[in-house]
Formats: sequence, C-alpha cells, structure tokens
Amino acid sequence: MMRLPCSIPVDRDGVDALAVTINGDIMTRGRANLLLLAAGAIWGLGFVAQSSAMRGVEAFMFIGLRFLLAALTVTPLAFREARLATGKLEPKDYLGFIFIGTLLFTGAALQQVGLETTSVTNSGFLTGLYVVMVPFLAVVLFWQWPHPIVWPCALTALAGIYLLSGGNVEGLSVGDWLTIACAAFWALQIIFINRLAVKSGRPIMLSLVQFLVCAALGLIISSGIERSNVSDILSVAPLIIFAGIFSSGIAFTLQAVGQRFTTSAQAAIMLSSEALFAALFGAMLLGETISFRGAIGCALIFTAMIAVELIPALRNRSSMDRASVSP
Repeated sequence: MMRLPCSIPVDRDGVDALAVTINGDIMTRGRANLLLLAAGAIWGLGFVAQSSAMRGVEAFMFIGLRFLLAALTVTPLAFREARLATGKLEPKDYLGFIFIGTLLFTGAALQQVGLETTSVTNSGFLTGLYVVMVPFLAVVLFWQWPHPIVWPCALTALAGIYLLSGGNVEGLSVGDWLTIACAAFWALQIIFINRLAVKSGRPIMLSLVQFLVCAALGLIISSGIERSNVSDILSVAPLIIFAGIFSSGIAFTLQAVGQRFTTSAQAAIMLSSEALFAALFGAMLLGETISFRGAIGCALIFTAMIAVELIPALRNRSSMDRASVSP
C-alpha cells in the first residue's frame, strides 16, 4: 500500500497528464485509470452474486451485511493510512465522508430494491446511465466542464452498454425507474469523491466511513421492515462474502484511490467497464455467449475508455512540443 500525501493538485479539465511522486513511486493518471478498470472488473464479476443473493436474503439485510464485511476488510488499511499520514483529518472531512456514504447507500438501496421488479439486463444498462450523468451533473452543480472528448466518449460508452445488454430494453417498470434514480445517486457519489477525497488525501478512511454508514443504515432499516433469518442468510453466505470483501471492500476502495488522480467524468467512463467485464466473465465462467451486437457494444466501451485516456494525453504532448520549439 502506497503512502498518500494529504494534498495533491489535480487537473480538473483532464487535459494535462497527472504524475505525482508517492514514496519514490509515480502515480500517473494512467495508473489511476487502471485502478478504476480493476474496480469495474470486480463489479462485473460480482453483479451475478448481487442479484443471486436476493433469493435468500432481503435487500436491506444484504446491503447491511455486505458493507459491514467491506468495513472490516479495509479497517486495517485505514489505520495504517492514518499512521503514515502527515496531517490529521478535520471534522468537516468526516462529514464529507458521511455524506458520500449516504449517497452510496441510497444508490445501492435503489438498485437492490429495483432488482426485485426489473431484469438483470435492464438493471445493468440503466445503472450505466451514470456515465452520462456524471459530466452533466458536474456542469449543473459546479460549472465544471470536462475535456471536450468526454462527451462523445460518454455517449459511446452508453451506446456500448445498451448493445451489450441486448439492445432491447423493455417498457420501464417501477424497478427500472428505481435503477435510473440509483444511477443518479452513484453519479453524485463519483463527483463528490473526486472533490472531497482529493482535499483530504485519505481515500482508505473515506472508504471505511462510507462503508460503516451503509452498513449501519442497511441493518437499521432491515431490523424495522424485514424479517430475515439466520438459515436464509447462511444459504447465500458465499455470495454475501464475495460482495462484501471484493465487490465492496476492494472495488470501492480502488475507486476512491484512483479518483484522486483523474477527473470524475473520465472515472465514470473507466468504471463503465463493469458491463464489459460482466459479459466477458459470463462467457468465460458460465459458458454464456456474446452476440454480434454485444461484441459491438464491447468494442464501443473499449474504444471510449482508450479515447478518453489517450486523446487528452496526445493533445497535451503536442502542446508541450509546440511550446518547446517556440522562441
């Protein structure tokens, strides 16, 4: 685990490549995007576990247990990060972390409840709407304009997700509308991680706090409105463990770390690889086939991820070359 400084300047428009020295190592925007790709891969692998667990445990109990395991997973790393940190967190930092945790919980709850009345295909596509919502909400809320390449890349990734989902979204049900709302809250979570995590310099503590918020809210609500029993929980324990440790504890922490070194709009596009990896893992592990339309969707998502990384870097390199030959 690399030691992260408490304050790192971040290129907000996504034009300049970011390179930060951390304990003798270099964290570039390219490496940060690789962390976000890894998070997308884990989410893609864990999506089936999340939906399958609904057969044995109710939505809020699943959320509570999932994020409780996630909190336990990152607790040692958070304390290590605190020991290595050069400064202390202020109360406003913890309030920001709690706010992000509330956004994460709301999105997770809407998606989990929505899975009861919508298909996995629709849920996967509609959740991917956050790719377009992130740059749009960043402009509306903070007048933060992304690099121009983000807009076509976001639409390209969204089109890829649509084709990968089968290209046939049925009439919108209650579950579909809940999932659309979920996408909005996750877009806000991505935006505020990018704004708050950079200032605090403590992404692991951010992860721990947001997991504890989600676990507490999930278990409290479950105790009031659900009737889960131990035998049902044990029947899906492996799915809960995977979702808690990997899909939540590891993947959301990779997201928190990676987003410190890239923009929120670019992060959303990299995280949209979740749909791509879900299809690939389904083909490799479950013997599922990818249709020709789905293959085109995979290609569009991959193209969007490459373009959003390379085009700003190439433009920056070209600008520096022109500056170096100027009198």
